Amino acid sequence: MKAFFVTNQYLLRSNTLQSNQDIIMIQRFFIFCSGADTAILETCSPGERNKYAGIGATVFFTALMAWIASSYALYTVFDNLYAATFFGLLWGLLIFNLDRYIVSTIKKRERFGSELLQAAPRILLAVIIAIVISKPLEMKIFEKEINQVLLEQKNELTLANKEQIALQYNPTVLTLNQNIQQLKNEIATKEATTNALYDTYIAEAEGRQGTLLLGKGPVYEEKREKHDAALLELQQLKTANTQKIAAIETQIANLQTDYDKAVSDSQPIIDGFDGLMARINALGELPWLPSFFIFLLFLAIETAPIIAKLLSPKGAYDLKLQEEESTLETWVAQKVQQRAQLLATDTILNEKIYGEIAEEEAVYAYKKQKAEELLKQQADAFHDLQIKSL
Repeated sequence: MKAFFVTNQYLLRSNTLQSNQDIIMIQRFFIFCSGADTAILETCSPGERNKYAGIGATVFFTALMAWIASSYALYTVFDNLYAATFFGLLWGLLIFNLDRYIVSTIKKRERFGSELLQAAPRILLAVIIAIVISKPLEMKIFEKEINQVLLEQKNELTLANKEQIALQYNPTVLTLNQNIQQLKNEIATKEATTNALYDTYIAEAEGRQGTLLLGKGPVYEEKREKHDAALLELQQLKTANTQKIAAIETQIANLQTDYDKAVSDSQPIIDGFDGLMARINALGELPWLPSFFIFLLFLAIETAPIIAKLLSPKGAYDLKLQEEESTLETWVAQKVQQRAQLLATDTILNEKIYGEIAEEEAVYAYKKQKAEELLKQQADAFHDLQIKSL
């Protein structure tokens, strides 16, 4: 029984140690994400390490959200999961590195305004990133509403497209219909003339008009011949115009076929009117307040690492880091000052030494002798050159 109790106590202690080690590893990872100097932070209190682990966790999860959001945004563009995930990962790493660099370079100062001025470029960039990243999420959230807006726009585009294509065919069709009507009017006019001739010779036969004699006399036969000739011409005109009308109707049918084909060929372009820009424009047709709150959410996420660093109080880590930086700055200033003094002293000594040398007669005589020798050699060389040129 005692051995069992000891074994359980050992296992519990081992699990506790393993759990503590996991927590320490996670804490170190988040401290790395914060960009803090681990050597200095190890000498600080656990509370100070927890503070920077929290800042690092904010940096990490901001980058993670940027990865997810940008992957979806790129997926709407490329329509390829692997490409969108890969480039989204690159974007997330870029945001992670940028946030880590800016958070690590923001120094706690005596005035909050100085710290805010340091973070101003990153805050401006966060606004731009929040606008870019929030749009894909908004499009996903309001997808049904966007589809409805796109459907209405597609219907309007379809009607406008049909009207625009019809402008290419309507004048020709109108002219052809006018030709058909003209041919029909010719037939109707000829029919009216033929019918009038028929009424004339019938009235002559009945004695109601003309000679007013009942029966079929010479006048009747003359009027009957005119009617028969007009009737023959009417039949010929009907046959010819019917053929012409059929040919024109065939042309109209062909034009209608061409019109339907043009509409059918252009319709896939309208059906494909649902890209990223079209959806963004459709999103702009919806009420702005929900989109604005989503933008504020992403803006808060993007600025979270900077805000966390700005709002964190000045602690032991900041004081020790300031001490190390001031020590290095003082040491460098001392070195620069020493080199400046060494240069000034060396300049004074050189001036004094060369001044004394210039006053010595032996050096003057030697320098004069060498100058005379040089002038003689130059004169001889010039003399030889002149002789050669003669």
